[in-house]
Amino acid sequence: MDKTSQKIKVAFLQRKPHAVGNYSIESIYKSVRENLPNDIKAVVKISKYESRGLFKRLYNTVEAAFWKADIKHVTGDVHNLSLLLAPQKSILTIHDCYILQLKKGIQHFILKYLWFVIPVKRSKYIVAVSEATKKDIVEQTGCAPEKIKVIPVPISKMYQSFPKKFNKEKPVLLHIGLAENKNLERVILAIKGLPCVLSIVGKLNNQQKELLEKNNIEYKNCFSISDEEMLEKYQEADLLSFPSTWEGFGMPIIEANAVGRPVLAGNVASMPFVAGDAACLVDPFSVEDIRSGILKIINDDVYREQLIKNGFENRKRFDIKTIAASYADLYRKMADGN
Repeated sequence: MDKTSQKIKVAFLQRKPHAVGNYSIESIYKSVRENLPNDIKAVVKISKYESRGLFKRLYNTVEAAFWKADIKHVTGDVHNLSLLLAPQKSILTIHDCYILQLKKGIQHFILKYLWFVIPVKRSKYIVAVSEATKKDIVEQTGCAPEKIKVIPVPISKMYQSFPKKFNKEKPVLLHIGLAENKNLERVILAIKGLPCVLSIVGKLNNQQKELLEKNNIEYKNCFSISDEEMLEKYQEADLLSFPSTWEGFGMPIIEANAVGRPVLAGNVASMPFVAGDAACLVDPFSVEDIRSGILKIINDDVYREQLIKNGFENRKRFDIKTIAASYADLYRKMADGN
């Protein structure tokens, strides 16, 4: 392609948002598009139906095949859109393989092949958001490592330093997400008896509410909030509680770093890569280790301030301009037939 006379048209293939939920993938790629160089023309293609049920997913898959673009980039969580695309012109981003841990037997087999193995084979390149995700993709699909490009998730520019005096007497612990891997139940047990407020983002089920009440945890809860409201939750918090048992990336770590909040994170999967020295890493399967980490952040002023300082430096690793440039290089490479 003559890049001096023609722009590279890249279609970002995205899921149709559900009625309820937080859609970080869409905001991530909105930031990428806004920072691509002038030789890349980005368009957004949103599936007609939500990614639920056989018919709707089949329709979305066929629809994606008819969209026109030099390169089609399936941005994540709708891997089936890759099934009918021209392999030499398609990219698939895989954020994590965690869902395979939740399925057994025939469900695991079908999901593995239709959601991972075949879409990976039908794509020219795979983008993994971390080295941990790349490793999982290789193990689960047999994909050649050189086909996988690691491009981290960028931090939104809206997340900026917001100084706040740490409330040692009754800190607010921000906990984001309620999927099993988000580890809310162990966090509840870990803070039992501690004077603190647990600020939970995500729709609590009855069992989780009962556990909070049984352990006399003071909490507040919200869900289906806007990006601006999410930023306010970080600003109101004293520390981020993020001891996940699994993450393909872990964007809340970087967001808390950027706002200037100390972070407690799991020491597994992608989180050590994402956090670097800007989080208190704990064993997410140990209630006692989670509790010890929280207490260390609360009681050790020097340690807490160092985490905050390290967080501001860590944020720089995920600058949107650097990441958008990595995507642009990949698009150019594909447009040139490489």
